[in-house]
Amino acid sequence: MQLRPMQLHRQTRDYCFDWRSRTYLMGILNVTPDSFSDGGLYDDVNAAIVQARHMRDNGVDILDIGGQSTKPNAVDVSLEEELHRVIPIVKAIRADRSFDNIAISIDTTKAVVVQQSIEAGADVINDVSGATFDDQMLSTVATLNVPIILMHLRGTPKTMQQLTQYDDLTSEIITFLQSRIKAAIAAGIDSSQIIIDPGIGFAKTSEQSLQLLQDLAKFKVLNCPILVGTSRKSFIGKILDQSDPSKRIWGTAATCCGAIAKGANILRVHDVAEMYDVMRVADAIWRQ
Repeated sequence: MQLRPMQLHRQTRDYCFDWRSRTYLMGILNVTPDSFSDGGLYDDVNAAIVQARHMRDNGVDILDIGGQSTKPNAVDVSLEEELHRVIPIVKAIRADRSFDNIAISIDTTKAVVVQQSIEAGADVINDVSGATFDDQMLSTVATLNVPIILMHLRGTPKTMQQLTQYDDLTSEIITFLQSRIKAAIAAGIDSSQIIIDPGIGFAKTSEQSLQLLQDLAKFKVLNCPILVGTSRKSFIGKILDQSDPSKRIWGTAATCCGAIAKGANILRVHDVAEMYDVMRVADAIWRQ
């Protein structure tokens, strides 16, 4: 089956994501003090806007703003703190009309953050729990009529790396995502508004993360656009013997190229300028 284009009509903005035509870039904008790669770099409005403009000028399609770190052993933040981190930045970006052709995604597991972020001008929800942490998430997204990204995760960021035992890694993740897609549709979310993410690095070992990249085409059975997030992750560092995440850019590029070859529709990345070039060449090879 062909993936249907995703059409977003938000206030003065109108986006059409045609999954057959090209790969889309999601730029990571962590407004946290403790994210694994860029914690503390963009956790005030001015710094976040400078980085957002840099990504805008280098080919980003979606800005993914997150106020809660999801690295292994990350500490939970309160609802109030997450709102304090995220909402002013969403409002500031939306006040700048030069971002009108850029969608904003909110990386959160909390329905209240979703509600307020969409009201502030966000467009898409990125829930690393697959909408399992907050039982109001799916109904909230359905009411707001916005797309949601459902990711596979076991446990929480505090516990996930102790939960990496699988009998059949890829099949179990596909089964989990099938169940979350069914739950989303049952809550009133149109199937064309659902994106899936196998959750590379989340409750997966380095070897399992590589296997998911190798098996990525199997996720097409879900008939949803596929998001892949490998950017600067530890499995790349293990291959390269590189402990500094910021020096894993070209390792990330190799994973992005491989993901496109296997059918990824969205790449979630830190290094937009470099991955924009990777994406264009990989699309020219594999999307012709």
